[in-house]
Amino acid sequence: MDAALSTPAKVIRWDGRRATPGDDELAAEEPLEIRVRGRAISVTMRTPGHDAELAAGFLLTEGVIRSAADIEHTEHCAANEPGNILNIRLAPLVHVDFERLTRHVFASSSCGLCGKATIEALRSGGVCKPIVSEATITAAALSSLPARLREAQDAFARTGGLHAAGLFDTRGEPIVIREDIGRHNAVDKVIGRSLLNDRLPLSDTALLVSGRASFEIMQKACAAGIPIVAAVSAPSSLAAEFAEEMGQTLVGFLRDGRMNIYSHPRRITFP
Repeated sequence: MDAALSTPAKVIRWDGRRATPGDDELAAEEPLEIRVRGRAISVTMRTPGHDAELAAGFLLTEGVIRSAADIEHTEHCAANEPGNILNIRLAPLVHVDFERLTRHVFASSSCGLCGKATIEALRSGGVCKPIVSEATITAAALSSLPARLREAQDAFARTGGLHAAGLFDTRGEPIVIREDIGRHNAVDKVIGRSLLNDRLPLSDTALLVSGRASFEIMQKACAAGIPIVAAVSAPSSLAAEFAEEMGQTLVGFLRDGRMNIYSHPRRITFP
């Protein structure tokens, strides 16, 4: 389903001297219930559109699926909320631990992921493996990514209320860019599109996210095999710790031609 990323709104604008009526656009936000084999496993607030990509990326980064072949079909359910319930039909041989999945997902969304115990659980569960990649990107190409991401943020330009995630090759050319009201959803959509295109692992790419780099974003990138992750704002301490352990190059404060490299700097080449 293709959906509008924004919705019109009436506003009163005050310029310090007078109030005038006008039109505005707001970032669209609606719930998406993800079902696997007809069973609800997650409800996430997202910007409608690219829902199949979002679900595919989510299932990959949660360790439920390994490849596009694990997904037989996705369909929106014509229930009380048209377009807001997505059912995923998996291949018969794909095993789903519903108890573990729902417990982890709802615990994560309510209280946040929990430090080293969560890192170890992700590693032992086979969701994340240390990145093995010789990919490199020049500092100049990396510095060009924020501008290229902004150029593709049509909905953000209209609303100012959407995050973006962009996957780029090592020359700085965009591969796929997605917007969503949730930063993690935008990453899931990018990874999901790559999964559905049979491009995993993404061992020769760089991921750029608007805002900060959290542990969850690093975990999702690691599950997809992305060796270089950059953010226009700060990383969290756990994100940096995870990146160091998993062999990811983590870059923060990527803006105005500057950057901070927090782990594995060998993949960034300078003049």
